[in-house]
Amino acid sequence: MLGPLLGCIAGLLLLSTLIARIKLRWWWIRSFEFPRVQIAALAGLCALISAVLLESGQWRTAAVALSLLTLLLQLRYILPWTQIWPVQVKSSSDAPNDQKITLLIANVLTPNRKADKLLSMIKQHQPDIVITLESDQWWQEQLDQALEDQWPNSVKIPLDNLYGMHMYSRLPLSETEVKWLIQDDIPSIHTYVTLENGDRVRLYALHPRPPAPSESEKSLWRDAELLLVGQEIHQHPSATLVAGDLNDVAWSRTTRRFCRISGMLDPRRGRGMFSTFHASYPVLRWPLDHVFVSEHFTLDSMQRLDAFGSDHFPILATLSYRPSRQNEHETPEASQEERQEASETIEQGKTEKQQT
Repeated sequence: MLGPLLGCIAGLLLLSTLIARIKLRWWWIRSFEFPRVQIAALAGLCALISAVLLESGQWRTAAVALSLLTLLLQLRYILPWTQIWPVQVKSSSDAPNDQKITLLIANVLTPNRKADKLLSMIKQHQPDIVITLESDQWWQEQLDQALEDQWPNSVKIPLDNLYGMHMYSRLPLSETEVKWLIQDDIPSIHTYVTLENGDRVRLYALHPRPPAPSESEKSLWRDAELLLVGQEIHQHPSATLVAGDLNDVAWSRTTRRFCRISGMLDPRRGRGMFSTFHASYPVLRWPLDHVFVSEHFTLDSMQRLDAFGSDHFPILATLSYRPSRQNEHETPEASQEERQEASETIEQGKTEKQQT
């Protein structure tokens, strides 16, 4: 019985891997893109158990072969976010402090009331910009009281629908807009930040709706928002940062396409996954909170901070604006076919209404 059982497990793991390759946007299909690390670990374990415990025969061969195939297919996606891969964003060395910018991004989880823990981390790390997601009026009151003196430049969108968003900055903000790109209840912040040396960089803060049974039956609207921002970055190239909870993993088809459409770089590549969700379940954890940079930046440091009562960990990243080093980076590029598909996705996202 052990042989058929392991063979079936190996087959199911391979099936879950292949489902993720289907180019459909239904939430249950896209959900298979998330647990690639977990599926790879199970496939490796299944191959090991089958090789050790099963006697030679068809079931042993099938279980080991299917498991190893699954493992190889999954590693193709996740290896770039491990330390054995070359880094995509070069490391900083001697950048002047007035060219640096530190971001702290935190999905606070609206019903979470442990604001003191997050505020303590903000005071400890002293980021230039704090971005919170899922922050409602209660969270705004806590943030205002603690941050407005040292972080006087702010954008406040308190909402009760889990898509509230706040930004507090010690650096000047300009040309700031709150946009509702694809859906009229999902905001995003678009602004320019003036660094201490006087240079301006563009910053997008995003939190699109996830494909999930309680949220959205398809990934269409999330995909369209990311690709719309990517398209805008491509059409108006300049020093740019994109940060937020994108409700998508770093290795997904959509996020990788966003990087190719926009030309943005992922500072985690070659450094680690920095998995931020779910904070309470170590076995079920993946990278949902992101910082992407244009080729004008190098990375000083990046870390996942401690849990503070939310289902997300905060992310802290310090970047240096180094336009003189931009030629050191290999910028991803989209094909003409990908750009056409992105435009079609954006148009469909704007016109197709979500089922309620």
